[in-house]
Amino acid sequence: MPDNKTVRKQNRYSAIIENIFFTHYVPGESEFQFARDEIVHVATQLEIALPKNLGDLIYSFRYRYDLPDSILATAKEGLEWIIEGSGQALYRFRLARLSRIIPNEQLITVKIPDSTPEIITAYALSDEQALLAKVRYNRLIDIFLGITAYSLQNHLRTNLKGTGQLEIDEVYVGIDRHGRQFVVPVQAKGGSDKHGVVQTHQDIAFSRAKFPDLLCRAVSAQFMSDNRIAMFELAVQDGEVKVVEEKHYRLVPASDIKSADLELYNLRNG
Repeated sequence: MPDNKTVRKQNRYSAIIENIFFTHYVPGESEFQFARDEIVHVATQLEIALPKNLGDLIYSFRYRYDLPDSILATAKEGLEWIIEGSGQALYRFRLARLSRIIPNEQLITVKIPDSTPEIITAYALSDEQALLAKVRYNRLIDIFLGITAYSLQNHLRTNLKGTGQLEIDEVYVGIDRHGRQFVVPVQAKGGSDKHGVVQTHQDIAFSRAKFPDLLCRAVSAQFMSDNRIAMFELAVQDGEVKVVEEKHYRLVPASDIKSADLELYNLRNG
């Protein structure tokens, strides 16, 4: 349950984004643009304390909070409003098909011997950082995608023409047994963060622009209950983000992997 501070922050952000939305919204329109400095103007007008980081307001409605009910009510059934980057300090509200990337609880969980250094587990500063570290030290990208992958850079902040500033949690490059080379942008979702289809669009667009000769395989990793990690490979089809493959892993001591587990895994071909 969210604490009072989180609720106050959400209410503050909701008042600002609601004002911006209805300043521009015209019934029947499917997209429109607004500027970051409108956040400052609206906050002053409503006598609301400005967030220290203006970008946090946009980030929150992309990945943490639902948009206010008054905004949701303007979308037709099966559609939702998303917020995209539209250029330097510019954003766009756009109606898109409703999409929810959430773990399928019916999938089998594969046990993996935990290679995370204990000192990393002890001092990881956030869910997201802990998740990225577990994925990296346990080579979950390699296991999940079936390639040999190497971390190139994490928390990559850059600008993409027509989109503006974006951040990718971690970028891997990899190779397979045929010599094909890959770029793998990775999202890490922990805590209350939701998977962001906007971020997947941006990750793939950046990868294709920056690494045109490499095959892009976008991945999202998410903590689940019972210390499980859900891994998704994602792709864009007909403008929508789709799940190519989903696997669930649990990092355990090697002694916890029993003969029955191995027998079950041996029955599976892929």
